Amino acid sequence: MKPQPQPKEARILPAFKINKHGLYIFLSLLPALVLVSIFIYYPLFKGAVMAFQSYSLFDLTNIEFIGLQNFKQVIADPGFMRATINSFYWIFFSLIFQLSIGFFVALLLKRSFRGRGVYQALVFFPWAMSGFLIGIIWRWMYNGQSGVINDLLIRMNIIDTQIPFLSEPNWAMVSVIIANIWYGITFFAIMILAALQSVPEDLYEAAKIDGANKFQELIRITIPFILPTIIVTALLRVIWILNFPDLIYAMTNGGPAGSTHILSTYMLEKIIYGQDYGQAAAVGLIIIILLAVFSIFYLMATKFNKAGDF
Repeated sequence: MKPQPQPKEARILPAFKINKHGLYIFLSLLPALVLVSIFIYYPLFKGAVMAFQSYSLFDLTNIEFIGLQNFKQVIADPGFMRATINSFYWIFFSLIFQLSIGFFVALLLKRSFRGRGVYQALVFFPWAMSGFLIGIIWRWMYNGQSGVINDLLIRMNIIDTQIPFLSEPNWAMVSVIIANIWYGITFFAIMILAALQSVPEDLYEAAKIDGANKFQELIRITIPFILPTIIVTALLRVIWILNFPDLIYAMTNGGPAGSTHILSTYMLEKIIYGQDYGQAAAVGLIIIILLAVFSIFYLMATKFNKAGDF
């Protein structure tokens, strides 16, 4: 007869106590927590509440809850659907070209050559500039009368007459996307270059001994090793691109005829010209929901927890 297992003694957990070390950590973090709560969480909560209110600067004495009325009015507006479609083009083409060109630039900057520090400074310099300032510079370059882009295209015999890049709806969205691609290449180049410098050289030496060429090293070593960085960087860039109205507002102000509006510039238009904070807050809440849903499905599709295994 087998002996019966003896019952285990119940484990008594110690009572929760805050020692001096924990209190010191809490007090050290308290100022940051207060600032984050004031400048991030409270505005976020306030904006979410305003999305369900009739909150117009033209009638501040009649602020009341109206349920989903702001969302219905926004979604019924043809400009909202156009801004949503433009947002997709704005994100997709900007991300694809920023990632591919930034990856290529990072590979070039990883190599040792004379004056590499100067080239890195020139490549990284645009990221230190204001997006609004970058938009003004590109607006001057795209100018239909005295812009340098039209001048170069005419001198190269590519076009015969000047193109109104920012005043023609068919050209305007393409023009702002090109400007955004140029501006965002630097971010991917910085992040990917940092990841490339962390790849152990022993892997490349072993690959050369095995007879691997440069393309095989890129596919089998470089990309798998820096894949987590690419995944996170692409996700962050999607969020920032959608919430980046500076460039468009400086170049076109959402025009002509709303042809370059994305969701964030459409929201600003509701605030600046419509003075309707309720509808603007509804658009902002829609943006947050879209980005949250996209982030969840993106991380699930890319299997981020397994990224980098090779």
